[in-house]
Amino acid sequence: MNSKGTLGLGILISLVVGNMVGSGIFMLPRSLSEVASPAGVILAWLLTGFGVLVTALVFGNLAIRKPDLTGGPQIYAKELFKPGSKKSTLSGFMSTWGYWIGNLAGNVAIITTFAGYLSTFFPILTSQAVLLHIGSFTLYVGNALTFLVCTILLWGTHYIILNGLENAGKLNVVATASKVIGFMLFIIIALFAFESSNILPFAEPKINAAGNSVGLFGQINSAAITTLWAFIGVESAVVFASRAKKQSDVKKATIFGLLIALAIYIGISTLVMGILTQDQLVASQKPLIDAIEAVLGPIAGKILAAIGLISLFGSTIGWIMLSAEVPYAAAKQGIFIPAFLKENKKGIPTFSLIVTNVLGQLFIFSTVSKSISQAFDFIIYIATLSYLVPYLISTIFQLKLVITGETYHSLKERRVDFVIGFLATIYSVWVIIAGTADIKTFSFGVLLLLSGILFYNQLNKNGAKKKSV
Repeated sequence: MNSKGTLGLGILISLVVGNMVGSGIFMLPRSLSEVASPAGVILAWLLTGFGVLVTALVFGNLAIRKPDLTGGPQIYAKELFKPGSKKSTLSGFMSTWGYWIGNLAGNVAIITTFAGYLSTFFPILTSQAVLLHIGSFTLYVGNALTFLVCTILLWGTHYIILNGLENAGKLNVVATASKVIGFMLFIIIALFAFESSNILPFAEPKINAAGNSVGLFGQINSAAITTLWAFIGVESAVVFASRAKKQSDVKKATIFGLLIALAIYIGISTLVMGILTQDQLVASQKPLIDAIEAVLGPIAGKILAAIGLISLFGSTIGWIMLSAEVPYAAAKQGIFIPAFLKENKKGIPTFSLIVTNVLGQLFIFSTVSKSISQAFDFIIYIATLSYLVPYLISTIFQLKLVITGETYHSLKERRVDFVIGFLATIYSVWVIIAGTADIKTFSFGVLLLLSGILFYNQLNKNGAKKKSV
């Protein structure tokens, strides 16, 4: 791609923070309150923060030790087997497919959250007035308008990215700066409005959908995959490693971005629980807005909603950029369909971008029959489970390098990286087990992953010759 070496440390950090602090921070306080008490929520954040930290260290380490393997954590799958073998190619393809599907779902989670916050200014987006009724299907006015807004945002972002990756990255920087400033102001205001009575009882059993009582450990288990969603995107700098001005910036951006996001998450999540009661939080479609309105009134809510819209717009740019980059980079490595190598004169992977957004449009149809919050919850589960396989593969690949000693020059480095890789592997396995406990979610996730087999034969057709459009 001809845009190699255009992304500096600032843009890389903004991509990491912007892609992580997207829809999660706006909707997760409600999602978490459904499955965990305040104690369970805070412990889940801390445990997930630690798990993602060691995973981020793995990403940063691999970016330095294997600078030729760019495009995301799924690329490492092919390195677990003999180079050029069918096992290497198949594992690389399937891992890329799963990671790409996760990105598609992630895009839609952000876009649907944008529509949710836009309803602060246009309440008709949540209207339950009947627009169309066919058999057992009912289309409400709010759902139809939400679908329209999501579609416009998706294809508007598509147009922006087509006009140049670096300019799109700069827009992401502005949006990320706006969101960080806005969130810091929210934290300062919320500190003065915090009511400890709202988080009491601090630790108590929760009743799940089946009517069973869930203790603190079970709550942490349930919250684990939800809190992990908030950190999806920590690998953004790794995905764009081939475009970084300096490879050393990739690790710096990953760690700095993670620490900034973690501080924002724990601060806001805890403070929202101290402003709204548990019942208010569970019922909220836009918890941050409802919290700030409870303190300063509707005008403050609209100001925060505007900041949120800017933030989510930036996140949409970052995620769609990342989503299109994933299959393109994999195709360059010879483990994905060659057609995804097509790019325009500005170095934008046009075919990948079009297919990514067409498939994203299909996910957006979930807003037609679900509320914004229901669509969000459904999508993040599927997306997060799709990401966990490439994350696990990355940690296993680090352990392989440590054991073989490849790229290492001292025993001390190998010991440190072994501990980090081992902890990251244990964390990934734990979240996969916790996240697939529900058979419906597990079945749907496996079905999406296995659907890649239908396209595997395309990998070896027509060669891997790079094309331009």
